[in-house]
Amino acid sequence: MDMQAVKARALDHLMTEGKTLGIGHSAQPESMYDNPQAYPQMFPWLFPYGMGGFENENIVGRISEESHKQKLLLYHDKRFQTDVYFPIVAFNHAQMKSSSTSSFLVAKRAKFPDIADRLLGLNLPVLSSVSERMIEGEIVKPVTQDEKDCFDVLTDVDSVAGKVQGSLTSKKFMRNEIWALTSFMGAPTWFITLSPADIAHPLCLYYTGSDMKFSPDVLSHDARYLRISSNPVAAARFFDYIVKAFIKHVLGVDSGHPGIYGETGAYYGTVEQ
Repeated sequence: MDMQAVKARALDHLMTEGKTLGIGHSAQPESMYDNPQAYPQMFPWLFPYGMGGFENENIVGRISEESHKQKLLLYHDKRFQTDVYFPIVAFNHAQMKSSSTSSFLVAKRAKFPDIADRLLGLNLPVLSSVSERMIEGEIVKPVTQDEKDCFDVLTDVDSVAGKVQGSLTSKKFMRNEIWALTSFMGAPTWFITLSPADIAHPLCLYYTGSDMKFSPDVLSHDARYLRISSNPVAAARFFDYIVKAFIKHVLGVDSGHPGIYGETGAYYGTVEQ
């Protein structure tokens, strides 16, 4: 059903006095921190009893928010997996929290005294103006001396957010690890690109279902595509399984036998983002 059909059906439901669920909002925005009711309020169809939020008082023992999200995404009826919004909202909140708690500025030690003096002498209104223009997407070129001073400082300092998934700094850390591994082990012998085809593998289709019986029925391409695209968790589990199987059985890492490319001295893998 395309978007126009969905709108037409919704309009018909409204015009025939169909029931609707109205969700209001308070005058103040809800906090992501120390708020067990945030997710039950955002997703009443996933938490029908208004309970089960992160860090709620009914949890026995200690469980991190990240582990709690993983358990919900593996819930038996797969409602959290197939929800359109829950996975991306949960990931975005985790990214924002990591950014606010793991980011900091660094500078080269040799330049630190000079950078500290220049930071104290920056024109703050000019810095705010430059920042706002850059946030709005404008390509800012320094013209005045104050603007040039701001750009000089931006060049000398680096925002470090290595623990934030998908951040530029995390990619920079990975690049440094690759160079360090190359320096220690030598240049790589093989460059392998692995692209597991989720819509063509029965294991991924099995992950998308809720039945425990493994019966790899041959489905049409469109049916496989629709089923897997509606369950990103199944696709991620399949990708993780195939990559680990490739490392163990094809490369021979921790398997007790050499890989098909010979003895594996070291390997480094990244996921395209």
